[in-house]
Amino acid sequence: MNLEKVIFGFVIVLAATLNFGFVYGDPTDPGQHHLWEFFAAFVVNVIATALKFGDRTQIGAVHLATSLVAVLQLGAAALVWFFAPAGPLSEDTIVSIVSLSAGALLANVVSVVILIVETTMMRR
Repeated sequence: MNLEKVIFGFVIVLAATLNFGFVYGDPTDPGQHHLWEFFAAFVVNVIATALKFGDRTQIGAVHLATSLVAVLQLGAAALVWFFAPAGPLSEDTIVSIVSLSAGALLANVVSVVILIVETTMMRR
């Protein structure tokens, strides 16, 4: 078993599950979308992106592209959250944050699917 591939797969799946955990729920209810879960999803997505650098294959390029899309979407959501007026988040603000995070989730899902396809196509 290759420890590097285990860590790589773990981080990719963790990024997707953390993002799903944040997005899951009523998009208009700020109580169902927690700041720390969003922060964890963002940090793990940045780590996943860093792990994808250096792979010079075509699949590696697609992995990196999906990861960059996820970080871009989560970064935009973080900016929306940062520039939101002080106090409780409005319905419009939380919907924007969850929508951007859902876009990142889609990029994470594409990355997980690519990882699964790549793993099943490997020959010993």
